[in-house]
Amino acid sequence: MDDEHLIREAEKIAVALGRMFPGLCEVVLHDLRNPDHAIRVIENNLSGRRVGDSATELGLARIEDPDYPSVIQNYPNRFPDGRPAKSTSIGIKNAAGEYVAALCLNLDVSVLSPVTRTLANLVAADTEHPEQPLETLRDRTARELRQAVEAHAAQRAATPRSLSREEKKALVQQLQRDGYFDSRDAATTIAGLLGVSRATVYNYAKHP
Repeated sequence: MDDEHLIREAEKIAVALGRMFPGLCEVVLHDLRNPDHAIRVIENNLSGRRVGDSATELGLARIEDPDYPSVIQNYPNRFPDGRPAKSTSIGIKNAAGEYVAALCLNLDVSVLSPVTRTLANLVAADTEHPEQPLETLRDRTARELRQAVEAHAAQRAATPRSLSREEKKALVQQLQRDGYFDSRDAATTIAGLLGVSRATVYNYAKHP
């Protein structure tokens, strides 16, 4: 109940921030307790995501590591349609020190870049972060991956976890051929579905 109260209070902040910068800054509140359906609020929607969509890579990193930085400030990002963005992600911990939510701001700098030099500091992203974006502002393929695994098991009248070792190995290799390993969290998701370790998933993928 305390965690839910904390997130509901954060929802108010997300809505207020988004409405303060209409058409300019997208504000998203992620519920990290439910990464597959993390988005609780998306105000001033610029990325095309929806409430109920999954967490980004930063959200997953915080779930896995309570010591992950609570604030990632002014990193370069990009919307799905190619527009450049400047983003800030703020992790929210409960009293137990666990990340339960993340408040993310994605500023559309494409509308600011033609403006005079007086706005240069607002547009600029931190140079300490690499050019490669830390996350993608779109829903991950976790649902598609889950559906592929469950469909494979159903064809064998089984559940993913009840598949034999050889069947799991064949499934992992098929998923790799189908491009699911392009997502950084794919191995973790597959491991959870099959009831094996992430190391086992990588071992299956590397040894035909």
